[in-house]
Amino acid sequence: MKGEAGHMLHNEKSKQEGHIWGSMRRTAFILGSGLLSFVAFWNSVTWHLQRFWGASGYFWQAQWERLLTTFEGKEWILFFIGAIQVPCLFFWSFNGLLLVVDTTGKPNFISRYRIQIGKNEPVDPVKLRQSIRTVLFNQCMVSFPMVVFLYPFLKWWGDPCRRELPTFHWFLLELAIFTLIEEVLFYYSHRLLHHPTFYKKIHKKHHEWTAPIGVISLYAHPIEHVVSNMLPAIVGPLVMGSHLSSITVWFSLALIITTISHCGYHLPFLPSPEFHDYHHLKFNQCYGVLGVLDHLHGTDIMFKQTKAYERHVLLLGFTPLSESIPDSPKRIE
Repeated sequence: MKGEAGHMLHNEKSKQEGHIWGSMRRTAFILGSGLLSFVAFWNSVTWHLQRFWGASGYFWQAQWERLLTTFEGKEWILFFIGAIQVPCLFFWSFNGLLLVVDTTGKPNFISRYRIQIGKNEPVDPVKLRQSIRTVLFNQCMVSFPMVVFLYPFLKWWGDPCRRELPTFHWFLLELAIFTLIEEVLFYYSHRLLHHPTFYKKIHKKHHEWTAPIGVISLYAHPIEHVVSNMLPAIVGPLVMGSHLSSITVWFSLALIITTISHCGYHLPFLPSPEFHDYHHLKFNQCYGVLGVLDHLHGTDIMFKQTKAYERHVLLLGFTPLSESIPDSPKRIE
């Protein structure tokens, strides 16, 4: 009997090992096939985009050289236009449209996508004016001097106004590195600002808005604006010695993305702002931008148990997610 039991146990163990190895082989095959498909697709997409970039590259190169000729000997003016004025133009143009909805509730097509229903309908005008003054102060008295200070370092490192524009693939690499650096620096600086030592004196100002709107993305204490808003965005171009064209696109994208994250509306075909909106609602969850470090550090556990997490997807239709995935009804005590 003991021999039979041992034989059965050995067979069962062999079956389990075979099952594990079979699962591992299938997993490796699926992941390997998926990776190869992804690489092939990525190379195909970037190849076609590179062709477009190359075809139009002569045009953009000619326009860039014309600008260099116009600002010859005064390239620093060109740098400030590209690194400050163009991103600010995108920021205020986008926020101007959002502020119309925030203050009037119209058009209804946009206001129906509000995340925190019943909040900021309409926004408090006194609180809004105070916030806009702070944002303008941060841009004029903090952002502008920091970019001025950045220019000589970039000039020494590789000259942001050099004649040759970056290639498409190099720009994609830069964008990936910028995003990675921003995620790391923003997550840890932001989480540090939530420490009781710094929260009350510095970061609490930004959290006055528990239901955020787009323009308050830069509403912060000046120290926070330096440490958590500006440095994570600046370090990438500084490390890469980037061209002004890359810097202009990156700064503009960063301002648009942070505006979307704070806007309070989950709009169709735009990145989901549910993640950061939940941070403003609960304070102790969702510290990052992409959510990668929140997942690694477990600072999104509560968020993953909510309806907001289910709604944290790219909306590809026109039905508001607050209607298709409504909050659970509250219990009546």
